[in-house]
Amino acid sequence: METIKEGNDRGLPPGETHAEMSGHSRDVVQAGNVSGGVHFYGQWRDKRQGGRTPRQLLAAIKGFVNRTDELGRLNAALAEESPTHSAVYVIVGTAGVGKTSLALQWANQAQSNFPDGQLYINLRGYDPGEPVKPEEALHRFLSALGVPSAAVPRDRESAAAMYRSELADRRMLIVLDNAATVSQVRPLLPGNSHCLTVVTSRSRLSGLAVHNGAVRLKLDALIESECVVLLRTLTAEYRPHDDTEELVQLAALCARLPLALRVAAERAVCRPHMRLDELIADLRDTSALWNALSTGDDEDEGAVRSVFAWSYRALSIDCARMFRLLGLHPGADFGIGAAASLAEVSIRQARHLLDSLVAAHMVEQKAPDRYEFHDLLRAYARDQALLEETPESRLKALERVLDWYIHMTDAAQVWIMPKRERIALDLPHNGVSTPFLTYDQAVDWTELEQSNFLPVVHAALQAALDKQAWQLSLILWSTRPPTAVGIDWIELGQLGLQASRRLNDRAGEAGSLKSLGFTYASANQLAKSVEHHEAALAVYVELGDRQGEAAALNAIGITHLRSRDLPAAERRLRQAGLLFESLGSTYWSAVVSSNLASVYYHAGRLEEADEVGIRALNLHRELGNKNTIGNALYLRSCIHLDRGELEQALEAAQEAYEIALSLRSHALEGFWLLALGDAQHALGRGDEALVSYQRSAVLHRRSGNRSREALAWQAAGRVYHRGGRHGEAADFHRQAAVVQRELGFRWHEATALEDLAEALSESDADAGREQWRRALGLISDYSDPRALRMRQRIRERLGGE
Repeated sequence: METIKEGNDRGLPPGETHAEMSGHSRDVVQAGNVSGGVHFYGQWRDKRQGGRTPRQLLAAIKGFVNRTDELGRLNAALAEESPTHSAVYVIVGTAGVGKTSLALQWANQAQSNFPDGQLYINLRGYDPGEPVKPEEALHRFLSALGVPSAAVPRDRESAAAMYRSELADRRMLIVLDNAATVSQVRPLLPGNSHCLTVVTSRSRLSGLAVHNGAVRLKLDALIESECVVLLRTLTAEYRPHDDTEELVQLAALCARLPLALRVAAERAVCRPHMRLDELIADLRDTSALWNALSTGDDEDEGAVRSVFAWSYRALSIDCARMFRLLGLHPGADFGIGAAASLAEVSIRQARHLLDSLVAAHMVEQKAPDRYEFHDLLRAYARDQALLEETPESRLKALERVLDWYIHMTDAAQVWIMPKRERIALDLPHNGVSTPFLTYDQAVDWTELEQSNFLPVVHAALQAALDKQAWQLSLILWSTRPPTAVGIDWIELGQLGLQASRRLNDRAGEAGSLKSLGFTYASANQLAKSVEHHEAALAVYVELGDRQGEAAALNAIGITHLRSRDLPAAERRLRQAGLLFESLGSTYWSAVVSSNLASVYYHAGRLEEADEVGIRALNLHRELGNKNTIGNALYLRSCIHLDRGELEQALEAAQEAYEIALSLRSHALEGFWLLALGDAQHALGRGDEALVSYQRSAVLHRRSGNRSREALAWQAAGRVYHRGGRHGEAADFHRQAAVVQRELGFRWHEATALEDLAEALSESDADAGREQWRRALGLISDYSDPRALRMRQRIRERLGGE
């Protein structure tokens, strides 16, 4: 049996985030070329997802006609494969000219030529809100390709590299709709010539032609005869006898743009007994009024908006109000609950009104009870809200939807973070009493709404609704979904802090400081974490909030533990424990006990760690909180491992891992997998250990925790070293040491260097001795028992130097 080396220090228990994961990884860990970082590779679609073939294309639009030449040019692309570039076609043209319709019409016809599937995304490059970032698009595509959500790298370059690798041996069609810039598109281009990418944009995207060999198809407005064919196709069932010349006049008023023609046709269908010349006169009057009000900078867009106005006037009063109020929603899409809140109607009424708007082509339905605008219609709806709603009514609508988001997230917190203190809220304006019946429902909702969270908080701050801004920011921190690729949680916390300070709400300020402290810790910015927790502590002391004071002391203690300032950690945690005990808080007393046990463990004081840790675990089991039970089990596994009790170590780590899966928490799963891998490795199950370390590494990469990702690399290196593959082991250890040095984690750097020295000493004794000396220098200031034993161990390897 291999000797268990002391010093495999792992840091503090992580913050709590939750996510979905399914299946078990069986992928191979490889060091590869570590000059650009250590990478883990695996056959995701074969081993994790059963060969999933994505079919993401939207349906072709009903009644598509014309565009014969353009369809022919795209069909010709099926026979063209460049040996050096992916085939890229860019469909460009003005707003409403039918770019998306053409792309989807052709893609649906051609999909049989792409046996490995089709990917589609609306990049929202021209929406009034923020466009989709490449990182978010890559995450969606990789998930569709079978890559587990948590395995997607956080940084754009790594995610794009993984995406290209996934497509390397596939023949797929990729549709990138509504792109605004080349930088939005380029990371989403495959790296092989077997895939074909179709991009739609109002811009020329010249860079794609110059650097990626893209072929540009420019769409112009339809000619008169094509307009007549389209109008007759759309109205034939209801108005078969409309005069051709009058249809030409209608087309002219629509600037011969398909989007406007479709809206106009729907209006005509809704008035089957009204003469077409009367409809044209009505539209002409609307157009004249719109032209008088517009700047005339874009004649085509002006014509489209004239048609929108014409159709808008035909809506019922309630539908028109719903339409314009939806334009005030801060996010890119919206659910039926948000729509009901904006319009102050019931869910049933909202569904009826939205059905009417979908039928009039004023709103698009993307999923059950989920809707979005065409970007032009969204801008038009917002303009109508500015014109027809008073500033007071617009503010009230925003307040209602913010109220809905606040109480929905608060209800989600009940399931996701039941032990975390909740904010005292006013009664909800709308019915949000029991929206979630299970934990999974709450998590699903946060994941569905995640792209709206940051825009919603921004909107609250811009409207000077500071109370709602900090409350929502703070509650969202407690219910953040695991797939929140497009959300910067530090920015969210900063917005909440700004709002609470502007409002001079000291309790809100303390909560915002606390959330930022934990967020900075999860990003390995420990100095900023301590700074914000100390600031929160000062506010709690000022307010006389002893519960908040104790919580801040605990947070400071575990942040010191993370940086391995063990004396400071122990001091703060003891202070927190005494306060919680005086308050009679059994749960938080148990949490602090677990954290103190971790301090004792990392110091090498195993007897104290064991005694306090067992007491804490028993308390956690009595209280039934899975998160804290898992953290206590993680510690039990580490203690068992240090004592050579390998089966007990495996059993504790396996139980913790199963808890993480039940919670759908990638942060907890990734952290506890380190203990599981260590136990598997110690038992001689190297292949299983590599799987655990690989999964841990990708989970931590996904969450941006570079330090813990490096710990997984280092652990994988030990497995390779034990298997006699010393060169690969050294690569892992070297890269782990580099990352820990960049982050300022001296202890972790030292343990990585010690492992590196062991690997190098097999082939280059001098190089190994140099790394031992560096490690010795890094731990010179530590005086705890574990550090003393590590110093003794290294000095023995150096022969008493």
